[in-house]
Amino acid sequence: MIILTAIHRISLIITVAVLIIMGVIPAMAAEEAHYTVIKTDDIFELREYAPQILAEIIVEGNLEGAGNKAFRPLFRYISGDNKLRGKIAMTAPVSQEQQGEKISMTAPVSQQRVQGKWAVSFTMPASYTMETLPAPDDSSIKLRQVPARRVAAVRYSGFWSEEKYLLHKEKLEKWIKDNRFTVSGEPVWARYNPPFTPWFMRRNEILVPVAAGGN
Repeated sequence: MIILTAIHRISLIITVAVLIIMGVIPAMAAEEAHYTVIKTDDIFELREYAPQILAEIIVEGNLEGAGNKAFRPLFRYISGDNKLRGKIAMTAPVSQEQQGEKISMTAPVSQQRVQGKWAVSFTMPASYTMETLPAPDDSSIKLRQVPARRVAAVRYSGFWSEEKYLLHKEKLEKWIKDNRFTVSGEPVWARYNPPFTPWFMRRNEILVPVAAGGN
């Protein structure tokens, strides 16, 4: 029974991987947070990010569990669990099926430590402003404007585990020190793929804000 379950799981992973490669299932969100690469060094990058708006929720739990807990209410928000603001064009049947506006998902899903808890956020599409985004029905979800910023980034694939997070965070901190960048904020864990994406095809990153006047 255990062997059959393992075979079924492997078959499912292979099937999903093939569908992603063929483009049947998207490997990541259609839109990605915009940034300009200033410096590239193997798995590391120095980036300049444009201003962004985040839909954010604060949750308790460990690194791996917090993201799962936060994903559902955030996904409900972009799926229509919100209050419409202003005149936004809608097309049937979406306008008939949704209570609120459906918002496209934008990569990445970010997670950051805040006073012993986790701030998990979805990046909103660049076409929205704070004035045009619909207010969440869930009061625990907050919309937050993030100004343009410079970050040091490390990219890796694999499982969403605390062990891999800490390993690559240590690598990034060494790269930051070697390049004499000045850290100006807390690390952000960024995930670009849905949970059903095979671990070897996942894009994970750790982003650390650094001072714009650095090297």
